[in-house]
Amino acid sequence: MSQTLTDIAQQLRDASKKVQLIYAFNGTGKTRLSRAFKELIAPKMEGEDAQPSDLADKKVLYYSAFTEDLFYWKNDLERDAEPKLFIQPNAFTRWVLEEQGQDQSITATFQHYTSEKLTPHFSTDFSSVSFSFERGNDQHEPNIKISKGEESNFIWSVFNALLEQVIGELNIAEVANRSTDVFNNLKYVFVDDPVSSLDENHLIELAVNLAGLIKSSQSDLKFIITTHSPLFYNVLFNEFSNKACYMLNRQEDGSFTLTEKHGDSNKSFSYHLHLLQTIELAIAGQKVERYHFTLLRNLYEKTASFLGYPKWSELLPDDKQLYFSRIINFTSHSTLSNEAMSVPTPAEQATVKLLTDHLKSRHAFWQQQGA
Repeated sequence: MSQTLTDIAQQLRDASKKVQLIYAFNGTGKTRLSRAFKELIAPKMEGEDAQPSDLADKKVLYYSAFTEDLFYWKNDLERDAEPKLFIQPNAFTRWVLEEQGQDQSITATFQHYTSEKLTPHFSTDFSSVSFSFERGNDQHEPNIKISKGEESNFIWSVFNALLEQVIGELNIAEVANRSTDVFNNLKYVFVDDPVSSLDENHLIELAVNLAGLIKSSQSDLKFIITTHSPLFYNVLFNEFSNKACYMLNRQEDGSFTLTEKHGDSNKSFSYHLHLLQTIELAIAGQKVERYHFTLLRNLYEKTASFLGYPKWSELLPDDKQLYFSRIINFTSHSTLSNEAMSVPTPAEQATVKLLTDHLKSRHAFWQQQGA
């Protein structure tokens, strides 16, 4: 049954499980769901934008693209100013940085997921942070601008330090014995895709560390985690026992569905199989569009990686590898609105079916998985 994001947020709010794990493709609406959940739990009061509420008023802590918006660069190229990542303060960043002084913990986590030679340097008032890189042999590169992936890892490190503090305080059952009362009203933690730009080893490690932190929580705090990464999803699924698992989909009319996944459907959860099902449904309903070429290429790439082929094009029909790879590359990379119609030609639609059938018939594991 189709729902709005607010409907789904209410469903998540009313669930009894300690952990709710949601898988969805990028662009489905995970970040908007986190915002809808936050607005449901703690709607903005008039004038709140001008004067943020105190930390003690917060009922939900969330990490998402909106969290990353609190951190921004000021590039003054004319004056050749040193690049700095500025921090737009809110109740949580003030507490973890200014009040608790967690900058060393943040640095350790950040270097663990990036490089021990990449070092953040906080300003004395914690309004900004600069970065340096030690190249070895006494070579020092100060004031560098880090990559977008490294920036995301740094912001996650700030959130991770905060989450450790939150769980530690709320684990003290007697409220009077806690060192602070600022988290007493906190009920939910919503984590949206903290895995950008991590390699597989660090992604698995982050999932295990996050799961371990959540499992250490002894309070009534509930956790909602969304991800587009099948590997991240699978690791978390295996780590938690008291959980509910879902698949979030967006319908053509703009509504959404949140489908609960039970038992073995999670153990055999596969990005490959979902891509295949999506393409097959489009073929069966004669609704193939150009974006299905992107899904088809993604399917070939994932399958090639799984089977150990260096190039996904090696899975194409032997006699026409170059021909079909050019069709897929050109069609999947055509993004300009005036460059092509969204509906492929009959010949292109036939190509999607031919290459899907070829992949299924050539590799028997598809039939084994579907049995």
